[in-house]
Amino acid sequence: MDNLEPDILIAQLSECGFEGFEEEPNSLNAFINEEKFSDADLEKIIATNGVAYTKTVIAPKNWNEEWEKNFEPVMIENFCGIRASFHPPFVGLTHEIIITPKMSFGTGHHASTYLMIKAISTIDCKEKTVLDFGTGTGVLAILAEKCGAKKITAIDNDDWSIENAAENIEENCCSKIALQKNAAIKQALSFDIILANINKNIILEHLSSFRQHLADDGVLLLSGLLSTDYFDIENEAHRNNFHIQSKLEKENWICLALKASLKRSLS
Repeated sequence: MDNLEPDILIAQLSECGFEGFEEEPNSLNAFINEEKFSDADLEKIIATNGVAYTKTVIAPKNWNEEWEKNFEPVMIENFCGIRASFHPPFVGLTHEIIITPKMSFGTGHHASTYLMIKAISTIDCKEKTVLDFGTGTGVLAILAEKCGAKKITAIDNDDWSIENAAENIEENCCSKIALQKNAAIKQALSFDIILANINKNIILEHLSSFRQHLADDGVLLLSGLLSTDYFDIENEAHRNNFHIQSKLEKENWICLALKASLKRSLS
């Protein structure tokens, strides 16, 4: 991996279902549920990047104990802090979220989650309807409620995420979040804000649906994207009557804020 950008490999593996990563000098440990693993998908990534790999089936262990050993609180400027229940409360922050991440994505440690939270700090959530698409730990849905949203729909297609998000929603005493197991937006609803911290392929697949379900004056926040994904997202956004309003960057990852274009396509 000497000449390979780890973030690129992580993004590609994420799209194939890998959920956890540990970077070491000249190597990357990637973790995936055995039921989701595909030799064919991995071989494509390996061939594309020219790296070697070994595969190991890990014996069951107490993963909660493992993350408790290593989980550290996260602060996103003075806006939001994310901690576990065994950490002391933050002082002087606008919002505090308590989570038990288990196997789900979204602790604030990853640059994309950090950027999404920072982007949320720049928009008005008060009395707004919000969709958290691919909710993971539920951290963004929880933050939306803490920021004053009147109704939040949080969806994910992963059982671990639904279970984990439900626990975190209860832990944070949230009452305005409707949690659903879905891979797509099923309801004929319109949202003032849509949050999607996932990956490029899923975002491209669902941009037309996001436009359909976003209010004309609403905002769409996207992350789980590398800097190199920008032009693909921009092109597809234009095809779906979006324009990119702003971009945040951190460690080769980006977060984009999209607004609906004033002119709609007649096609």
